[in-house]
Amino acid sequence: MSGVEWIWQQPDWPAFTWRVDVLSASLRACAQAQGKLLGMAGAIDPGDELRGQLDTLLQNIITSSAIEGETLNVASVRSSLARRLGLPPDGKSNARSEGVAELLLDATCNVDQPLTLGRLFDWHQQLFPDDALPLHGAIHVGGLRGDEPMQVVSGRLDRPRVHFEAPPRAGLEAQLERFLQWFAVSRTDHTLDPLLRAGIAHFWFVTLHPFDDGNGRLTRAITDLALAQADGQAIRLYAMSASILDDRSGYYRVLEASQKGELDITVWLQWFLATLLDSQQQAIARIERLLIKARFWQRHRDVVFSSEQTKVLNRLLDGGERGFADGISASQYQAVAKVSKATATRHLTDLLEKGCIEKLPGGGRSTRYRLSAVP
Repeated sequence: MSGVEWIWQQPDWPAFTWRVDVLSASLRACAQAQGKLLGMAGAIDPGDELRGQLDTLLQNIITSSAIEGETLNVASVRSSLARRLGLPPDGKSNARSEGVAELLLDATCNVDQPLTLGRLFDWHQQLFPDDALPLHGAIHVGGLRGDEPMQVVSGRLDRPRVHFEAPPRAGLEAQLERFLQWFAVSRTDHTLDPLLRAGIAHFWFVTLHPFDDGNGRLTRAITDLALAQADGQAIRLYAMSASILDDRSGYYRVLEASQKGELDITVWLQWFLATLLDSQQQAIARIERLLIKARFWQRHRDVVFSSEQTKVLNRLLDGGERGFADGISASQYQAVAKVSKATATRHLTDLLEKGCIEKLPGGGRSTRYRLSAVP
């Protein structure tokens, strides 16, 4: 249509459409992963579950800011979250970490509180406390953006890439009110899948871009709220922002393409559901490691280990980048446990005899060990 460059200029905006047949398989996969997550969570020790929630919420906050190119103080944010979850804080916090912790917990816990303009303003103020403002220049904190055109960009400051332009300031209040009314009514719309609702909310709000800064982080907070309304406690077990960060270029690419398209947002919703599933699968893998770890220590509860052996075994059980996926050698044991070469060899032999580890194929200096399978 002549004169139409952006999706919000379409005559029927925001009457989004999508192809259910294209999305149905992704929706089933996400629903199954969600159910598996909740089922697995019930088998975790309550203390481990709470610490896992802390780690997940922390990851969500840190990665949501990282998507926008901002680095937060991890220890400070962790301390702010720990205090709110009833865990002992392990460091000092600041106004910024207090704000982002309060924002995410409000979004994921207070699911029955209406999403209003006032609540959005509160969230925006939590993103930008007074001591953080000098870093961001002159912005309207706790208020809608000014009259200048709002472009959504990424990349370097000297070589920005413009992905789309948001609707003009004139009429923004009415557009935002329409979104908030839809967000309230759609929660009880049984014809709309709750996960699709979260994806639509994400796309709609980020298109409006109603604030001078912080729109991406507020968009992801609204998404977390919608997901929390959809699946209860499961949202506190996975960090969708982390999966978005992993495919940040894909995120901006699909947003840009969808902004220049028709009102059919099937492609955006495909990307959204695939990213949601990735975050759920990562959480499932983490919980599986927790359960394996619990079964391992339960199986060996009567075995006496040195503190160094316990440290190395926990490192192997935790997995991940630091978990020696290809097995651990005597020299690596020596480095982790901070013991002599002879002690490392003796400890590994002892763990082998106790049935905790097994040799991998190979021998001599290249001999590596992995955990024995836990039934």
